[in-house]
Amino acid sequence: MQNKGLIKLFALLFGLVSIYQLSYTFITGKIEGDAETYAVGQVSEAEEDYVSKREALEASYLDSIGGNPVLGYTSYDDAKTKELNKGLDLKGGINVTLQISVRDILQGLANNTKNPVFNKALDDADVASTDSDDTYLELFFDAFDNIKGDTKLASPDIFANKGLSDAINFQMTDDEVKPIIRRKIDESVVSAFEVLRKRIDGFGVTQPNIQREGNSGRIVVELPGARDIQRARDLLSSTAQLEFWETYPQSNQSLGQFFVSANERLRAILEPVEEAEEPAPTSEIDSLLSDVAQDSLDLATQSNPLLGKLIPASPGSNAIARVAVSDIAELESYFAMPEIRRLLPADIQFTKFAFEKPPKDSEIAELYALKSNRDGTPRISGDVVSDAQDTFDQFNKPAVSMTMNTKGAREWEKLTGDAFNNQTGIAIVLDNRVYTAPGVSSGPISGGRSEITGAFTINETKDIANVLRAGKLPASADIIDSFVVGPSLGQEAIDSGFMSFMIAMAFVLLWMIFYYGKAGIFADIALVLNIVLIFGVLTSLGAVLTLPGIAGIVLTIGMSVDANVLIFERIKEELARGKGKAQAVADGFSNALSSILDANITTGLTAIILFVFGSGPIKGFATTLMIGIVTSLFTAIFITRLLVDWYIAKKGRELQFSTSITKNLFTNMNINFLSKRKVAYIVSVVLVGVGAFSLFTKGLQPGVDFVGGRNYQIRFEQAVSPSEITSELLPALGSANAKTFGEANQIIVTTNYKVDVQGNEVDDEIMDILFNTLQKYYPDGTTFDDFKPGGSNDDIGVLKYRKVGPTIADDIKNNAVWAIFGSLAVVFLYILLRFRRWQFSLGAVIAVFHDVMIVLGIFSLTTEIMPFNMEIDQAFIAAILTVIGYSLNDTVVVFDRIREVVNLKGWKDGDHINEALNSTLSRTLNTSLTTLIVLLAIFVFGGESLRGFMFAMIIGVLIGTYSSVFIATPIMFDALRSKIKASSK
Repeated sequence: MQNKGLIKLFALLFGLVSIYQLSYTFITGKIEGDAETYAVGQVSEAEEDYVSKREALEASYLDSIGGNPVLGYTSYDDAKTKELNKGLDLKGGINVTLQISVRDILQGLANNTKNPVFNKALDDADVASTDSDDTYLELFFDAFDNIKGDTKLASPDIFANKGLSDAINFQMTDDEVKPIIRRKIDESVVSAFEVLRKRIDGFGVTQPNIQREGNSGRIVVELPGARDIQRARDLLSSTAQLEFWETYPQSNQSLGQFFVSANERLRAILEPVEEAEEPAPTSEIDSLLSDVAQDSLDLATQSNPLLGKLIPASPGSNAIARVAVSDIAELESYFAMPEIRRLLPADIQFTKFAFEKPPKDSEIAELYALKSNRDGTPRISGDVVSDAQDTFDQFNKPAVSMTMNTKGAREWEKLTGDAFNNQTGIAIVLDNRVYTAPGVSSGPISGGRSEITGAFTINETKDIANVLRAGKLPASADIIDSFVVGPSLGQEAIDSGFMSFMIAMAFVLLWMIFYYGKAGIFADIALVLNIVLIFGVLTSLGAVLTLPGIAGIVLTIGMSVDANVLIFERIKEELARGKGKAQAVADGFSNALSSILDANITTGLTAIILFVFGSGPIKGFATTLMIGIVTSLFTAIFITRLLVDWYIAKKGRELQFSTSITKNLFTNMNINFLSKRKVAYIVSVVLVGVGAFSLFTKGLQPGVDFVGGRNYQIRFEQAVSPSEITSELLPALGSANAKTFGEANQIIVTTNYKVDVQGNEVDDEIMDILFNTLQKYYPDGTTFDDFKPGGSNDDIGVLKYRKVGPTIADDIKNNAVWAIFGSLAVVFLYILLRFRRWQFSLGAVIAVFHDVMIVLGIFSLTTEIMPFNMEIDQAFIAAILTVIGYSLNDTVVVFDRIREVVNLKGWKDGDHINEALNSTLSRTLNTSLTTLIVLLAIFVFGGESLRGFMFAMIIGVLIGTYSSVFIATPIMFDALRSKIKASSK
């Protein structure tokens, strides 16, 4: 081997850099362990809010020592930014995909025009977007072109307006306007991206990740380690639309007249429904509402859809009434009805009704009437705020202090002067909720300073100040995909992943020594270095380690073993031919190189396709697989060679590539594989046929990734009945399915309840339904805070939940199809280029298709009887693609040996093909056995969430080993039969 010195230097530097990169992870782990020990010693488990107090103590400890030097070259704060990134499934946290509303941006660019053609095109684009892969903007353009008539995009009441006058004029054609609008939309999405990035920077999690998804208007945000899920979700989806309004007083007679008229109109509209079903009071709120019948609004009966829900406002408040929090959504729908809006008297006809953001756990919220103009715009908007800070008010309660720019200060002085003169209040509204509405008691306020007060926690004021500093989003941001993992589940995943990793590693190391003796020790050294390099590269690249990523690393162990097995088997062959030790080693490495490269390149191609089309944990799996392929090649080809050459260089040293037990295994094999191909064809046709029949009749069980919906992993203290829980959830959710997930005290609940409805309110509603329905299965005293993910009790309740909107589910499904067919096409072309005969490609692709069909068939047949989750999701697609890669790996190694033997000896009617198959049998069985043991270790010890994934791969390895010998090669042989016969004559 040439340039040994350079390789030694590179290996040494590569190893040292990897260890250096990993040192940061060990440092943070050690310090965080000390912090946990300190916190546990300071607080008793019997104390109320034990978990939150412990976390606060840990945070305080880490803050106090964060800047202290560690080992002379770093500190905890510095090391935290450089440690190995762990994904949500290992650390807990939240991952969301936000869809920036392109419709909102278009309406803003068009100044909220009333143009009927423009608005009809928006409505048509809404409909088309439900089943199209095109972007919303292109759908809008298509819809506009279909109905525009003489209307142009550059009309004065569409895009040729004052706001876009610097870019668009009314003489432009639609084709000239479209690229400008595309650029404006992209600028708005970039603006949203920057706003979200600033908010996240102020949230306080380490190693956040935020990225755009092409031109789709989607932004993916991952906050590993975020424990307060509600806070994170509100931070991301809040548009931060800050507004300042003058309020009407509760004494306004026109408002009283409106409420009476609106109540009568609503009674006429809703009376038939109310007569059919009249609810009885069930709580203290119902009693309060029934008391309204006696107040000054002259309520005569209890059949009052509006007045029956209003409670008199507190004296001195600038609100006009109070309402039950549970009635807010219904009242908002009443106030938005055109027939109700028309009843507003002329002097208040543009009134905007807004509800208070109620304090936590409050059942009552205040209702405000805001003075508005014809356009419905506020007196002052939030873009005048130049700075915002969380602070404390005069009563030492958390508040938000705001400073306005010059324009804002001028408008603020005028607004406060009007409120003082009119004896009204000023409502400070954030995202359509009134946070505070103080009165003005001492005349106009100059200087542009204001304050938001209310029943806030410190974190809430920090977040409000954070979003105000970052600015408002240019459009609404809907969470169309979310993945939430509780911290305890993440720790369990780390434990189970580490366990499976160590068991697999121990088996492989021992097996190599058992099978190859001293040579196996050298392979083991290279393998350990390979693992160090993988983790070092992951850390230095800032890549994220996930549970599937650990599976990818463990799979890499099997691939690394495969390379060493190929090399050692070739060396044994050269030794059997009588060559000297040094020459046999050189020729063995040289002859194995082609097979190693081909096998790893085909697997690498499938990993690249996984990375391109996958998302989240699947990208993590693909990343570790790609890194593992490169490091495996380096360690197997160079490091093992260095060690072997070093050992045999000294005279008198004997290096055997086998042990006394394995020395003669698989030698002198002479199995006529091709003669058995017809039996193999029949067996395969039966297996594929049964599987296909099951697929067409029973089908597969799609996960929420592909159909949309939500699923919740919920843990109880005792075993529960899934069927009983399903029956209890059905009345409230309409669709619900509970299944045992792992242990008998753990279930997965899947529902598509309101799957088409966006907004956090539905998530909150479902979580409330789950808690109220399942509360009886928990000990007395269990609270909602214990039940929710990331709550005060990590061991019970919702450990993880996933939400996938129908639109993104379609995208995931389409990407999965493209990934599978794309991988087949790429591999077909690669094998065609490498082997120069389409018959080799045909055999490989048919074998892969055969393997995939059998895996799908087995999943379809056994999905109802297996004691683990077998839903078809993104992880399953990753398994299928890995099966494709493994099957091709096996097939390419066999084909490579066939090509080598045939080039030397000719075809001889298939005899030399059998010879080649027999010569690779030792490698095939050895690699398959070690890979299977590795996969079984993950299957048994790797955690419940990986079992379906691993089951698919175990089947794939078994079937792939079989198909490379009995399907791919025979089909290639039959397709070449005429040429083989001709060459044999």
